This record gives sequence, C-alpha cells and structure tokens, in this order.
Amino acid sequence: MKDSDRIKFERLIKTVRRNFQITHWYKEYLERFPTFITKEMIDALTEDGETSPEVAITALLAQVFRLDFDNDEDRRLLMDYITPSIRLLERERYENNPYYKNIKLDNITSGNWEIRWEKYEPYQAVICDDIVISDDFSEIVPLGFFPDGFRFPAILENGNEWMTLTPVDLDTCEEAIEATKGKVLTFGLGLGYYAYMASEKEDVESVTVVELSSEVIELFKKHILPQMPNRHKIKIVNANAVEYAKDVMPKENFDFVFVDTWRDASDGTPMYETIKPLEKLCPDTKFMYWVENFLRSNIRASKYSEMISGYEDGELDTDYDTFIENIRKI
Repeated sequence: MKDSDRIKFERLIKTVRRNFQITHWYKEYLERFPTFITKEMIDALTEDGETSPEVAITALLAQVFRLDFDNDEDRRLLMDYITPSIRLLERERYENNPYYKNIKLDNITSGNWEIRWEKYEPYQAVICDDIVISDDFSEIVPLGFFPDGFRFPAILENGNEWMTLTPVDLDTCEEAIEATKGKVLTFGLGLGYYAYMASEKEDVESVTVVELSSEVIELFKKHILPQMPNRHKIKIVNANAVEYAKDVMPKENFDFVFVDTWRDASDGTPMYETIKPLEKLCPDTKFMYWVENFLRSNIRASKYSEMISGYEDGELDTDYDTFIENIRKI
C-alpha cells in the first residue's frame, strides 16, 4: 500500500471510530437515560445569565459520557461531534405546523389499535433530524431538547407504539414535501402527515398512498381523512410496498415517489436496499426516502468495519480512492 493511501486510511479509520463511538453513546443515552437532564438542572447552570442552555446541555452530556477535557481525543469528540449536534427545539414552531393546527386527534380506540397523545418531558433528548454526513465522512447526529416539553400523537397496536408523529417526522419530511409535485406516490401511511402536506400543494395533482395494514387504513379513513380539505386528491391502496413497486409503479408514470415504510433507520435498511434498485424501473421519476442519510450510514457501517479489519490485518485489497468511490455510491 502506498504511504499516501496509508495516511488517508488511518485518518478515515479515526473518523469512523469516532462516528461509532458517538452513535453508541447516543443510543445508550436515548434508550436508558433520555430524561436525565431536567429543567431544574438547566436553570441552575444558566442562572448566571452567561451560560446558554446549549452549553449547559453539552457540559452535562460530557459528564454522562465521562469525557476528560485534558484528553485530546475526548476534547475532539466534544467539540466536533457533541457540541454541533445539540439543538434547542421551539415548541411553537411545531405547533404551528398546518397538520398539527388543522387535524384534530382525540384519543381514539378501534379494535387493537389506538391513537393517543404522548409527550416529551422538558429537556428529554430526542433525535430531531436526519444525520449530517460531512465531506470527511464524519457524522453529526442532531440531538434535540424541548425546554418546555412537547405533546405528539402516536398510533399503538395492542398497547405497543407502532408509529408517531414527532418533530423529527416533520423536519425529516420537509425536504421531500418541498420537492413534491405532479402525480405523487408514497409508501407508508402512518397518520397521513406526508399525504396531507403533499395534497395541500397546488402543483400536486394526486397522492397515491400504499399501506399494508388494512386496520391503519380504516382508522385513517374514519378519523383523519375527512378532516383534510384536499382529500379528493388522496387515494389509499392496501398493498405490499415491494409488490406494488415492482408491478404497478412502473405503469403509472408517477412524477415523485416518497418512501417511508420504516419506524426508524434501524429497521428501514432492508426495505431501502430493496426499493432503491427499483428506481431504474421509473427513470423519469424523482425518488426520495425518509431519513436516507441514516440508512446510508447503516449500510456504510458494515463496509467501514470490513475496511478497518482488513487494514489492521494487512489484507485490505483496495486503494483509498477506489474505496471512497464505492462508499460514495451508497
């Protein structure tokens, strides 16, 4: 291996290991301690008027993750990964979203299904947007905090959360909604947020929604669809997403397709890898995918692991530029 490639691979390996470390820390924190930071803690740290809530949150997370400010690597993780990931979220911005303002969702029960309101506590940590992947392949995971808490609707099946409509859903759909036009297809219904927002656009002719669960469709048609001013644009199809994508989608000449059939990136990768190649069946159609950067990160992670193992064993059988070219294709 050329010395120049060796230096580049070693730099990339350091970046990837930092990505893995931050991902692991955030995953553990969100699963085990999401409400560790409280309003009382933030008030105490910011009462001097000189410390911002963002700085206070960063300092508390540094304690949770046991970062040593005198350690160069720990300081790098704090400054380059944790600090830029912190977001203070404004409750009013989301409450003024057209769907939140216009669609009334009282607690509803239908068979094994239920729609109800859940909430984030003040300063509860939440993933609040798609991951940001930099040119050097470092990954920033946006971590959001509502100073006053936040209420959001959820669908539950047999008491288990099946789908939510949280601020992350609103923010991560924003780019797709902006790009939506013409004859539109979307995979995944949920609470109908994307279908509603798409149908409100003047340059959207129709919105076809493919959903596998007949119970969710029934719930939506009975309680949510009648509240949508442009419901005449919306068509619900009870079908398997992959089968529809293969057999029907190519015949319908859709202008835009938005795929959102997964709960989060952890369970969405297989479907993404199945649907993505089918884009070639519709060469004139624009495709977008919910939290695509998270999905790409998941796929890249296995390639990174193979690269690190091969490099450490002295068995890496590719040059740096070829490896990067293949990574960028994911």
